[in-house]
Amino acid sequence: MNPEIPGIIASVLYLVSSGIQFQSLSRDIPRAKLVVNSLASAAVLLHGSTVYLDLYGEAGIKLGIYPMLSLMAVSISAIVLVSSFRRPLENLFIVIFPIGAISLLLELFMKDSYLPRSDITPGILSHIVLSVVAYSLLAIAALQAALLSFGDYEMKHRNLGVLKRLPPLQTMEALLFETLWVGLTFLSLSIASGFIFLENIEGPGLMHHTVITLAAWLVFAVLLWGRYKLGWRGAIASRWVLTGFVLLALGYFGSKLVLEIILGRV
Repeated sequence: MNPEIPGIIASVLYLVSSGIQFQSLSRDIPRAKLVVNSLASAAVLLHGSTVYLDLYGEAGIKLGIYPMLSLMAVSISAIVLVSSFRRPLENLFIVIFPIGAISLLLELFMKDSYLPRSDITPGILSHIVLSVVAYSLLAIAALQAALLSFGDYEMKHRNLGVLKRLPPLQTMEALLFETLWVGLTFLSLSIASGFIFLENIEGPGLMHHTVITLAAWLVFAVLLWGRYKLGWRGAIASRWVLTGFVLLALGYFGSKLVLEIILGRV
C-alpha cells in the first residue's frame, strides 16, 4: 500500500482537529471534545500506518531523519491523546497536531541520503524503541514547561487571556514532573541499551550524540534532584527542562541533520 494516501489523510485530520480545538477556545462548540478526539484518533492511527509502511520496506528498515521525526511525532500525539482522556490536555492539540502534520509531509515528500538497513538486530531495535519513547515523553515535558513559563509570565503581568484556556498550573506542573520521571527512566534504559548493543559507538556522529545525550540526562537528573531536595518549580524548573530537551534534540537530530542533509552521508 502506498503510504502517501493514509499520510495525506492523517495530515488533513490533524489540521481539522486542531482547528476545531482552536475554535473552541473562543466559543462554545457543542460536543467539540468528542469530534476532536474522534478525528485525532483516526489521524494517529493513519499516521502510525504511514510510518510503518515507510519504515519497513523490502530493502530493510529506514532510519533516516524524516521517518524518525515522523515516528516521534506520532508517538507524542498518541501519548497526549491517550492522556487527554483522564486529564484536561486537549488544548495541547493546537500545538502538537500541526507538528504531526508537518512531520508527515516531510516524511512523504522530502528525501534524505539514508539507505534502508537489513542488519537491524533485536537489541538495536529495542534501543530505537526506547529512544523514541524517551524523546517523545521528554518533548511533551518540554512543551508543558514552555506553557508553564508562559503561564507564569501572564500571572506576573495580570494578563490571563491565554492562561484561563490552559489546564490549572498545578495540574500541569504535577503532570510535568510525572512525565519527566517516566521520560528519564526510558532515557536511562535507552542509553544503557546503546552501550550494550551498538558496536561502533565511536563511529561518525555517534560519539557526539552519546556525549550530548549524557549531558541532557544529567540536566534532567539534576532537575529532579532539585525538585526533591530544594523544591524547585515554576520558572526554574521550566528553564532546566527546556535546556535538557534542547540538548537532547541537538544530540539526535543535530547529528543526523549534519550527516544526512548537509554532508549527504548515511
